[in-house]
Amino acid sequence: MTQPTDIRREPEQLRTALSLAASGVPVLPLRAGKVPFGNCRGCADNACGGRPNMKTPGPCACPGPCHAWAAATTHPDVIRSGPWRRAWMRASAVAYYPGGAGLTVVDLDNADAIAWARENLPATQTVPTTRGEHWLYVGAMASANGVRPGVDIKSTMAYARWLGPGTGTMAALPDVVCALTVAKPAAPALSTVTVPALSGGGECRHRTPAYLERGIAMAEQRITGASEAVHATVYRTFLAVLSTHGRCGCLSDAHITRLFTAAQAKGETARHCTDAWTNARTRLGL
Repeated sequence: MTQPTDIRREPEQLRTALSLAASGVPVLPLRAGKVPFGNCRGCADNACGGRPNMKTPGPCACPGPCHAWAAATTHPDVIRSGPWRRAWMRASAVAYYPGGAGLTVVDLDNADAIAWARENLPATQTVPTTRGEHWLYVGAMASANGVRPGVDIKSTMAYARWLGPGTGTMAALPDVVCALTVAKPAAPALSTVTVPALSGGGECRHRTPAYLERGIAMAEQRITGASEAVHATVYRTFLAVLSTHGRCGCLSDAHITRLFTAAQAKGETARHCTDAWTNARTRLGL
């Protein structure tokens, strides 16, 4: 006869996951850096049909926690299975799929965003985060990043880090939150990058159309192909572009827009793009 598993003997992250799953909240493990575990060998190069960003998976019967939010589960036997258990042993945090639990998380990233929420949103269950707060509502909706400065919506096709139950009573999803994704503000206009001219006034070799086009296309591909650590990939890519093309004046608004567009397609906000670009310029002394 199979003996029941004593949850008290499970690793801490796994105990938390099993407790959440028992209450109907789909869970998944996160690696260091708050990123999900990558595809298993059977899904190498997205052989199962999933997109590289793992946010829109194809048909897949992976034994392990592949494809981020789509891998989230409430089944204890799956959570305790060998591949999942090994992932939990390496996990640095527990994540959950709000949309799968019929919830929406309003992710407030700073004090200004919190002040806006207190003035405009109904009180609800609140969870402190590293830089701000998560406000939880009953009801699912489409997820979206950067719906206003410092505010992201995490519900369907997204995951949120579990940071505890928080305080307060969860309210129903209000229309004002739903409206944020309908009337999403446009990204701020990109400013022209001003860079020093070449010493001696010589012709810039980067102005060769094919050379510059190839460099920008490779940068776009690097960002688009990132399956994890998107923030770091965007910054490193911006740094590489600026180190090669940033001192000769050949970068135009059109080139920068292409890079920002690729980054925002991976879920980066306009603010994150601007910060990464500014930090890269500062590091290079531009």
